[in-house]
Amino acid sequence: MSALMVSVSGIRGIVGDGLDPEVLVNYTSAYADFVKSGKVVVGRDARISGEMVLSIVTGTLLAKGLDVIEIGICPTPTVQYTVKTMNANGGIAISASHNPNQWNALKLLNDTGQFMSPEQNLDMLEILKEKNKIFKKWNELGKLTHTDEGLKRHVNDVLKLKHIDIEKIRKRKFRVLVDCVNGAGVYVIPELLREFGCEVIEMNCEHSGIFPRLPEPLPENLTETMKAVVENKAELGVVVDPDVDRLVLITNNGEPFGEENTITQAVKFILSKEKGNVVVNLSTTRAVDDVASEAGSKVFRSPVGLTGWRGKCCKEDERS
Repeated sequence: MSALMVSVSGIRGIVGDGLDPEVLVNYTSAYADFVKSGKVVVGRDARISGEMVLSIVTGTLLAKGLDVIEIGICPTPTVQYTVKTMNANGGIAISASHNPNQWNALKLLNDTGQFMSPEQNLDMLEILKEKNKIFKKWNELGKLTHTDEGLKRHVNDVLKLKHIDIEKIRKRKFRVLVDCVNGAGVYVIPELLREFGCEVIEMNCEHSGIFPRLPEPLPENLTETMKAVVENKAELGVVVDPDVDRLVLITNNGEPFGEENTITQAVKFILSKEKGNVVVNLSTTRAVDDVASEAGSKVFRSPVGLTGWRGKCCKEDERS
């Protein structure tokens, strides 16, 4: 049996070689005992194994007496946002993020829609050690609700962000090439860009759930995409990973704008509109500190999480 990657963000492994039904039931059951009661939001990315994993996770949560709000194929941030906006007691995003087709994962969220704190994760891992799992009787099972409101609400609220001048953007009529690697982004990113008045050129936007290239949006994996931006005379390229929690922008010259530049520009824009401090993770560029300093703001840095091999914490993982 292959090793399972375990961190505060959840569990990750290869389907059929580590991430098996028994493992999914065990971790979901422990998570349900951690949540205790109430409702849990569940969503997934588009990969082929997602439907199988979703069925097991949902069934286990219902068997533990928790109500499940299933929001379909959507970005991981949408699951997080829906936990918050629906006042849920927790959430599970089924996605192995930028890992290849054979991988999948459970990203476990607390009642704020964020990943568990190290303390919360340790509490859940203690529950996992318990051998006897208690499931509810037939008349105490949880209730399942299917809804597409999670993604709709997320998109609508993005369009209403107070510092976004949507009409000004629409008048610009940007020509944008978007590469969603056939993942969850297909279900939202092209349409979102059209809402911003963009002319959208779709690449790797099939509803197949099979990644046509290595899905991590690194420059070496985006050679064809960068070439396509130039060939289609796009003013901007937009690339997301399978669960849309990573973004890479490509200039009209077919060159990566760089994640460091992207986050720095975002921070600079927000601080130009309102005062406040900045929170980033430990691996974020120090250019953010320079921008914050110019605005008279402070920067606070946090680790993304602690990962382990076979469930034993051992090192920091900055790319969960």
